[in-house]
Amino acid sequence: MSPEIAGVLQLLALIAALALAYRPLGDYMAKVYSSEKHYRPEKWIYKAIGANPAAEMRWPAYLRAVLAFSAVSVLFLYLMQRVQGILPGSLGFVAIDPDQAFNTAASFVANTNWQSYYGEQAMGHVVQTGGLAVQNFVSAAVGMAVAVALVRGFARSRTGELGNFWADLVRGTVRILLPISVIGAIVLVACGAIQNFAGIHEVGQFLGGTQQWNGGAVASQEVIKELGTNGGGYFNANSAHPFENPTPFSNLFEIFLILLIPFALTRTFGRMVGNLRQGYAILATMGIIWVAFTALMMWTEFAHHGPAFDVAGGAMEGKETRFGVGGSSIFAVATTLTSTGAVNSFHSSYTGLGGGIAMLGMQLGEIAPGGVGSGLYGMLIMAIIAVFIAGLMVGRTPEYLGKKIGTQQIKLAACYILITPALVLGFTAAAMALDTPANSMTNTGAHGFSEILYAYTSGANNNGSAFAGLNADTQWFNSTIGIAMLLGRFLPMVFVLALAGSLAEQKPVPETAGTLRTDKPLYAGLLVGTILIITGLTYFPALALGPLAEGLAS
Repeated sequence: MSPEIAGVLQLLALIAALALAYRPLGDYMAKVYSSEKHYRPEKWIYKAIGANPAAEMRWPAYLRAVLAFSAVSVLFLYLMQRVQGILPGSLGFVAIDPDQAFNTAASFVANTNWQSYYGEQAMGHVVQTGGLAVQNFVSAAVGMAVAVALVRGFARSRTGELGNFWADLVRGTVRILLPISVIGAIVLVACGAIQNFAGIHEVGQFLGGTQQWNGGAVASQEVIKELGTNGGGYFNANSAHPFENPTPFSNLFEIFLILLIPFALTRTFGRMVGNLRQGYAILATMGIIWVAFTALMMWTEFAHHGPAFDVAGGAMEGKETRFGVGGSSIFAVATTLTSTGAVNSFHSSYTGLGGGIAMLGMQLGEIAPGGVGSGLYGMLIMAIIAVFIAGLMVGRTPEYLGKKIGTQQIKLAACYILITPALVLGFTAAAMALDTPANSMTNTGAHGFSEILYAYTSGANNNGSAFAGLNADTQWFNSTIGIAMLLGRFLPMVFVLALAGSLAEQKPVPETAGTLRTDKPLYAGLLVGTILIITGLTYFPALALGPLAEGLAS
């Protein structure tokens, strides 16, 4: 079987698995977030944190809860790293430097998992499991909670109440993320991923010396890093490491975990607003972009440019032979079109156009299907923009799901889509203008520029993957990327929740003959075009200086 056919079969198998899980998981999540029942363990948690899960919150209170919880999480994780040397199970590792501890704390709380350190050479068992893995769960649950709050804004009327953040946080963690993670960890252990608390031990003889390997609770952290679209690996090689991702089957299973909840949330959205066809329209938009990007990446990486590529079956530099070009390309697109950032190959080694595709996937806003929660609310913001554009074309006030999209709503949506590009392009420009940051580039020219552009694109979009050619473990990059991650995560949430509150206060607008049908293929096509045009206009000059210039020159 040719590598190309094998890659296509993997993609088809992945689509089939996602289709089978779509309806039951989407309906289950809708029930979770609509239920008034609280399980006993959940009541214990509410009592411990002093929260009343039955108290409804307006958007300012919901936002304060999100920010307060996240601020405490950053502080807690920062302190854990700073005192690591005195913690049990530290494996002899010392405290993390202040700038790197800040960067890592911001990264994991922001659901980014950007790592400027070697995991197996820096973090002990307590920090890995009690700090990083915990944030993998709760940061994902925060994103889902904000998405559900926006959905309630569409579903409710004549009230500003969006639910209770603490109830949404706990339910998302206990009822959705935790059960799937337990099952997923068992699957990964069966595939060969390790799960232990072993210390550092020496193995084998390599060029006259030995190699040191760590043990760790790898399978359990690997599953939530993918399921929660987090991305931070136990080892520096991330999902290219055989302890994290041992076989082609585990590779496909991990891609399935990455895409599972973001796609299924469109069903949850349709169920909660009482119109499943609306959910299908959002699903179709996400699916079109994801399949198109995957096909383009596979075509780019399989394209042969000489005898070496012919023998290898494609551009194999930086890719694991056990995954091949097909498995690596599907993984790369899945992680950059979501906020996962995990890698099973090194994006810096992709062809110029291949690296550009990965970068563009993040610059779309990671909405196809996007991160857990963040993908859905990002796509709904784009849906509002598309409705507004359609309204301008026909000269009428735009409506979406029975809610008028007026001046206030479009201002909030516009602020949302402008924040991330401002962070990415602003920090990239500053880094390129200064001498010290530029010294971290291992390449010059277009590829060197792409390294820095990719880093800030990844950080501000809460992705976490890297081009791997940039030395980001410096005070400049640790500090600025940390700031970009926090602002890129929580500033958009301000506008999402404010928008949700404004929508919930409206009374429904009756549908008329002039109402744009947002559950039809025509609207899905308009939405795809809107997304690509907005991103193209925003990032094309920067992309032309980096990956496009490199790709055209090769």
